Amino acid sequence: MARSQMETADLRIALFSGNYNYVRDGANQALNRLADYLLRQGAAVRVYAPKVAEPAFAPTGDLVGVPAMPFPGRGEYRLPLGLSRAVRADLAAFAPNVLHVSSPDPSSHRAVSWARKRDLPILASVHTRFETYLRYYNMAWGEPAIEAIMRRFYRRCDALVAPSESMAQVLRDQRMGFDIGIWSRGVDRDVFNPGRRSNAWRQSLGIADNDVAIGFLGRLVMEKGLDVFSDSIDELRSRGVPHKVLVIGEGPARAWFEARIPDAIFAGFQQGPDLGRAVAGMDVLFNPSVTETFGNVTLEAMACGLPVVAAEATGSQSLVDDHVSGRLVRPGAVHQFAEALKSYVESPQLRTNHGLAGEQRAHEFSWDRINETVAATYLRLIRQKEKTLNALIRRSA
Repeated sequence: MARSQMETADLRIALFSGNYNYVRDGANQALNRLADYLLRQGAAVRVYAPKVAEPAFAPTGDLVGVPAMPFPGRGEYRLPLGLSRAVRADLAAFAPNVLHVSSPDPSSHRAVSWARKRDLPILASVHTRFETYLRYYNMAWGEPAIEAIMRRFYRRCDALVAPSESMAQVLRDQRMGFDIGIWSRGVDRDVFNPGRRSNAWRQSLGIADNDVAIGFLGRLVMEKGLDVFSDSIDELRSRGVPHKVLVIGEGPARAWFEARIPDAIFAGFQQGPDLGRAVAGMDVLFNPSVTETFGNVTLEAMACGLPVVAAEATGSQSLVDDHVSGRLVRPGAVHQFAEALKSYVESPQLRTNHGLAGEQRAHEFSWDRINETVAATYLRLIRQKEKTLNALIRRSA
């Protein structure tokens, strides 16, 4: 019997990304997990993104390189420059039935125009609050212009998905679109769980069993709030609160961060089981960043049974239950951050209680269940587009 409705296996998705695998971050790992899920369901996925000679990890699915240049001031990133003739020919040969764009860069702008000319449905996923980056380079005056560019881009798409309800509300407030859904994030419980904690590993870094390790997890770039983190640690030190600082990650601001917190322990880049061990080796995660739309590092720490002190911003706001699984503090409020950290350093019971609550919350995030919602959104947009086109045909007949 013939199927009456399109299914996930019938999808042909052209996915555009500004960074699919050349630098590892939470956004591109989510995209690779999505591609893996779709391919396992029988869908066809073709990814268009910048390529480099030595990427951070192998891409999931077929990756087609797009023209790109090093991003000014941040050479490790690439700025996609548009669609070459070869890329357009590849797109046409692939014949997608839905387009997915994941960053408002020039290549994605051109891809949206390409899809609109062919009446293809377009889904945009929002991974980063690009407009907030300017704050960390003393250029906050440029935020309205960036928002206007992003608004034009997102309004040409049929729907948006955001990683959290708090981020979806930001997009509504910014008038980025009307059809805004949630594509949350998952966590690998085999990697991130309290059982990964190793006192021997901590001791190898100079962290005693009774030391309280305040952790930073993420790429070492200024927009992750390294200045606020450092100032808050200074405040703890001035109050005489005993603690250790454990930094997991690499990035161009490492030298600045090492000079700013000379007593911190820098364990470098970790991945897989080693990353799970590193996160579980912390006693509390401190995440002062306001640029994330979800907060993968927050969820990973919660899965390891850690309380989280985070900025009250779109990333962590939908994950951390204030005074239950951690503390949410006004962005940049150094004294309040220090006070929240002090309470966890001084109370093992508070750390345990809030860590257990966070771990329970992390159980709700299954990658396959989460990615299934994106596939369902693709199918819905295709049905809506077909219905609209059929109505236009009937009216013109």
